[in-house]
Amino acid sequence: MLKRLAPRSLYGRTILIVVLPIFLMQVVVTIVFFDRHWEEVTSRLAKGTTAELELMTDLWLSAEDAGERAWIVERAARQGLEIEMDYRPGAQIPQRNRRPIFEPFDRRLNRELDRNLSRPFAYDAESDPDIITVDVQLPGGVMSYVVPRKRVLATDGHLFVLWLIGATLLLGVTALVFLRNQVRSITRLADAAEAFGRGRDAPDFKPSGAREVRQAGHAFMAMRSRIRRYVRQRTEMLAGVSHDLRTPLTRMKLALALQPDSEDIEALRSDVSEMERMLKDYLTFASGQAEAAFETVDLSALARDVAEGAARTGHRIETEVPPLLSIEARATALRRALDNLTGNALKHASKVRLSAEALGEDVCVHVDDDGPGIPEERRAEAVRAFSRLDSARSGASGTGLGLAIVRDFARSHGGALSLSDSPLGGLRATLRLPR
Repeated sequence: MLKRLAPRSLYGRTILIVVLPIFLMQVVVTIVFFDRHWEEVTSRLAKGTTAELELMTDLWLSAEDAGERAWIVERAARQGLEIEMDYRPGAQIPQRNRRPIFEPFDRRLNRELDRNLSRPFAYDAESDPDIITVDVQLPGGVMSYVVPRKRVLATDGHLFVLWLIGATLLLGVTALVFLRNQVRSITRLADAAEAFGRGRDAPDFKPSGAREVRQAGHAFMAMRSRIRRYVRQRTEMLAGVSHDLRTPLTRMKLALALQPDSEDIEALRSDVSEMERMLKDYLTFASGQAEAAFETVDLSALARDVAEGAARTGHRIETEVPPLLSIEARATALRRALDNLTGNALKHASKVRLSAEALGEDVCVHVDDDGPGIPEERRAEAVRAFSRLDSARSGASGTGLGLAIVRDFARSHGGALSLSDSPLGGLRATLRLPR
């Protein structure tokens, strides 16, 4: 359950790790403050004030004359305790208290009044935000006390809460700024790695951030250089081998051309041509057109070119590609991949269709045929290099690199090649590429 609710991004999880403890700490401090300090101070203030009200009531009742009572009201209460006293003869206290809604100190004030006042009372803590009025029932009337709220309530509690909220926001914003800068370095490294995995370059990538992130960035750049050097060395080696082999093959072709025609000579000429084609396929498979640059490719125009190329060889390819559908890819490599797929289909089928559709952020290019197809259990084997399924596709010949070249092209662009059943009854080859 917690794993499903937890953020999936590093930035979100880092925020959860750093900001959540700060928030919880502030909540705990606030709870402790209100439950212990603030509420205890409020209780003591209410207790002292209600005790003073009881004392003033007793003094006023025990006074012998009006002058003494006036002294109690003016000197003892108003000047000494900041409490206003007003006696109303014949009055009665209200039947209900006027209590503030959801005020945390209300129950403490009511409890202390019950404990310290020995006579019936009623209080009003709602009418005026600055004062509290307490009415005490006396034998001949009501003694009304007006007490400043600050004498009963610790009024700076909300300031403490505001300081806590401000400190939490300040710490949270500061943490978010630093976290964003650190996570941005990791994101840039991930983007550079993803771009390299798709065959793109990231020339503006520079390691930044914390020491460990910079170390990972430098390690990625070193790995990228080693991979490029390996690919270049392999391509150069195969190009050299291809060049060296073409020379004797050319001499063999020349020698065979000077020989009189016969069945043996024709077989040798066919073998030499097959060797040249195989050599070209090997070199194409090894190089992968890694040096080509990405560009915007119009799939509808490319499909027409593929169909026109097949028409020049006497074949027909149906095309169903929406207009203005384009992707970022290596144009030459994409054209070679489609030629391989359509050429493979034309070898084994009489009807071939080339279509494309946009699926979210990807584009799917389908090549369908009405041929014998490939059994589902052998489709994974069909896309492996040097795999030739002669029994699955009758009349198959070649090096077994056609689908492998297409698969490597798809992977180098961050896509995939899949084989499935075709609506035409044969095989469907789907090239899925990011837009």
